[in-house]
Amino acid sequence: MKKSVLIGFFAALFVGAVVHAEQRVYSLKDCMRYAVDNSMDMKVQAANMDDDRIARRDAILAAFTPSVSGAAHAYSNFGRAIDPETNTYVSIASFNNAYSVSAGIDLFNGFSAVNNLKITKMARDMGFSERQQTEDKICLATMEAYYNVVYYTQLAKILESQVQTASDALHLARRQEELGQKGYADVVQMEADLADKEYQRQTAENSLLDAYITLKDIMFWPIDEELLIDDSFAEDTAEVDLPDNSDATAEITEQAKKWLPEAFIAKGNMDNALCELRTAKWQLAPSLHLYAGWSSSYYTYPGQPDYVTTPFWKQISSNSGEYVQLTLSIPVFDRLSRYSTIARKKNEWKRYEAEYDRTMRNVEAEVKRAVQDRNGASAAYVQAERRAAVQEEAFRLNAKKFEQGLISSIEYKTASNDYLNAKAERLNALLKYYLKKRVVTYYSGIPYMNQE
Repeated sequence: MKKSVLIGFFAALFVGAVVHAEQRVYSLKDCMRYAVDNSMDMKVQAANMDDDRIARRDAILAAFTPSVSGAAHAYSNFGRAIDPETNTYVSIASFNNAYSVSAGIDLFNGFSAVNNLKITKMARDMGFSERQQTEDKICLATMEAYYNVVYYTQLAKILESQVQTASDALHLARRQEELGQKGYADVVQMEADLADKEYQRQTAENSLLDAYITLKDIMFWPIDEELLIDDSFAEDTAEVDLPDNSDATAEITEQAKKWLPEAFIAKGNMDNALCELRTAKWQLAPSLHLYAGWSSSYYTYPGQPDYVTTPFWKQISSNSGEYVQLTLSIPVFDRLSRYSTIARKKNEWKRYEAEYDRTMRNVEAEVKRAVQDRNGASAAYVQAERRAAVQEEAFRLNAKKFEQGLISSIEYKTASNDYLNAKAERLNALLKYYLKKRVVTYYSGIPYMNQE
């Protein structure tokens, strides 16, 4: 890549809002919101939630409303048939038209309607938790990719400054060589140091481009379209949290068990399996159903001039009939299918109960690990901040000594590399601390999208 191209790229990247004043600079929350709004997983989850709402509506209607159906038919008969009026056989063509309306409702069916209401309500609530779980996964992935972009952006800035410093040192070494203050070996050493810094800068630039592609892919951002993000917070000093004691960790753990989507889903699956088991057991009891209906018919003999047809509405009225039916169904023997269903539902409930216990244990382990990682990251950042300050002062003093010819180029390169590594480690520790801190806050009950 030519130097002019690199300068143009980083001018657009680092100046950002100045060069592209009309383009929006995205913060971490902006990136997470964009990723959630454009995620295919969220669209699939929205369709699943629509199915849950439909199932809930169907369960309510099945529990409290009867099923109603109507029917009508018409047919012509050209052979032997029964006369509806005399109930005797005739052999002339006839036309018949009939209508009926019927309704039925389950008065008792082993509490299946009640249990189905509970199941569909829990499924709907679980749908919200599954949506939250999907959103949280997208936010976490976006957050990790975002911090990677910030890291390589800031690292490229650091290396660009180091390249300029190495270039100035090389110019000074050449001048000192002309004055006889340094030898040719010192100049070569400084050239090697400059080449090393330029190589590291190029590597950081390549990693930055790759990190941008990863972030755009997670956000469903157009790959060829420029994305400007806010990385200014990485230049500030963070206020780290003090390590939590065991009581605070236990409180976070209990909070996580109550609100985490995976915990709620695991409990919902277990509760629904228990409802299905109860429904299966009640299928051994008798069921009671109520039916009612109305029917009527109309008939005539077309082509028979001597036959006087009764008017349509009069026939409908005189031929109408109603019925009410109460049915008690008692299961006697169905090849043990109900008992097999009960056994399968019991095994399913045991599986979900074990899955719930495992989820609770995983949540407890994840919270403790997250708190430990956050505490470790805070301690590491404090040390990295202190180390970077010391290495900066050491490099400043060694730079003055090098200008005065008091130290060799190797000693200067060592001090420069130590300073560079300290700044890079400080940046890495800061971003890692921010990430771990957000994870602990998430387990405390605040979703990633609602965190400041």
